[in-house]
Amino acid sequence: MKRNMLIGLAMGAGILLGLLVAGSLRLDNWLGGPNPETVATASLQSMREQQRLTAFTARFVAVVTSSQSRLGLSSRKTTIMPGLVRYEIDLARLRQRDVRWDAEAKTLRVVLPPIEISDPQVNPSDIRSYGGGGLVTALTGGDARLDQANLLRGQVALRGQAREPMPMQLARDSARRAIERSFAMPLRAAGVDAKVAARFADEGTSAEQMDRSRSLEEVLGAGH
Repeated sequence: MKRNMLIGLAMGAGILLGLLVAGSLRLDNWLGGPNPETVATASLQSMREQQRLTAFTARFVAVVTSSQSRLGLSSRKTTIMPGLVRYEIDLARLRQRDVRWDAEAKTLRVVLPPIEISDPQVNPSDIRSYGGGGLVTALTGGDARLDQANLLRGQVALRGQAREPMPMQLARDSARRAIERSFAMPLRAAGVDAKVAARFADEGTSAEQMDRSRSLEEVLGAGH
C-alpha cells in the first residue's frame, strides 16, 4: 500500500514536471523564444565588469652584453634575464557597437579591443651575469653601471620578443577563443542556437556580414 502510494506520487511529480516543461516551451514560442540580443547584452555587461582578460602568458629569455672602457682598460658583462609577459584585453573597451547579431547566419559577431602587452615581469633571483669585475670596474665602480645597462637592454629585448609574430598570433587566437566562449555559454544556456565569431578590428570582415547584422547599440536604440 505504502509502496503503491510512493509510486503514485512519483508518477504525479513526473507528470507535473512534464507539464511545467511543456508550458515553458510553449511560453517561449509565444514570446518568440529567447532573445539572443538580450542574452548578448547581459554577457557584455558581465565581461565589462571583469575589466581585464589575461588571454595568454609567455616566458622569454634575453641575453644582453654591455661594455665600458676606462683608463685604457675595458670590461664586459653578459646578463641572462628571463621574463614573464602577459597578453591582455581591456574588456572595459568593449562597446555595444562592437557586438552585432547576424540573424540570417544565427551568428553573434564581436570586434575585440587590441591586445595589450604587460611590462616583462622579472624575478631578480633568476638573473645570471657573467664577466665584469676586473681592475677597471674596481677603480670606477662600473660593475653597477654594467648591471643597470644590461637590465634596461634586457627589458627592451624581452618586449621585442613578446611582439614577435608567433607569440602575438598565439595570444590573439587565445583571446578570440576566450571571448567566444564567454558569449556562447550564456546563449547555449538560454537555449539559443547560435555561433559566436570574434575578430580583431585589423583582421577585417566582409561588407555583406556587416550589412546584415545589427549592433547591440542599434538594437537598444530601436527599443527607445
